[in-house]
Amino acid sequence: MRLLLVEDDLMVGEAVRKGLRLDGFAVDWVQDGKTAEAAVAQEDYELLLLDLGLPKKNGLEVLKSLRAHGCRIPVLVLTARDAISDRVAGLDAGADDYLIKPFDLEELAARIRALLRRQSGRADPIIEVGHVTLNPATHEVRLQGSEVSLSAREFALLRAFLDRPGAVLSRAQLEEKLYGWDDSIESNAVEVYIHALRKKLGSDFIKNVRGVGYMVNNPVNKAASK
Repeated sequence: MRLLLVEDDLMVGEAVRKGLRLDGFAVDWVQDGKTAEAAVAQEDYELLLLDLGLPKKNGLEVLKSLRAHGCRIPVLVLTARDAISDRVAGLDAGADDYLIKPFDLEELAARIRALLRRQSGRADPIIEVGHVTLNPATHEVRLQGSEVSLSAREFALLRAFLDRPGAVLSRAQLEEKLYGWDDSIESNAVEVYIHALRKKLGSDFIKNVRGVGYMVNNPVNKAASK
């Protein structure tokens, strides 16, 4: 899951980026409103973490501009402005949630998971596809009830597939979900992680769609087509 953090406070930004990376997210970090708008226009992010007191263009203006141009990315506002009027203004401008500084990184991660769950149309926090279940909060993966140990990258890749069962994802799309700007990407990294997941979850769990990409079958759609 790739996120964009917009925060001009260096200590806060570094702490949030480090904490979310440890939680399995790929995080790009910019420090002003203008750069944030350019990043959202160029990259495919699952969620935007937006401070309000930004240089060049404040967060509220960035938010209004994104919504005015039809951008539907979930936005979680992170700010020290704790007045009710500020929260109302942010939510009315199109924010999906609001978190007051200082905040706990565990609560931030939980709110991010809730927004991503809502964005995907799921109510259940546990993702289940076929015999595989994935818990984003605890990073537990089970195959037919038995726990499967995955690396952080393997877990992130599996979640990308399970969030969109039945969809074909190209290597470029998967790399965008796994890596931020500061991460180095080996040319065959996605293939290596897919090979590892097939060994742990079954050789036919992730399908290769020749010339296009990879997919995990959606059992619901498969059953409905019969």
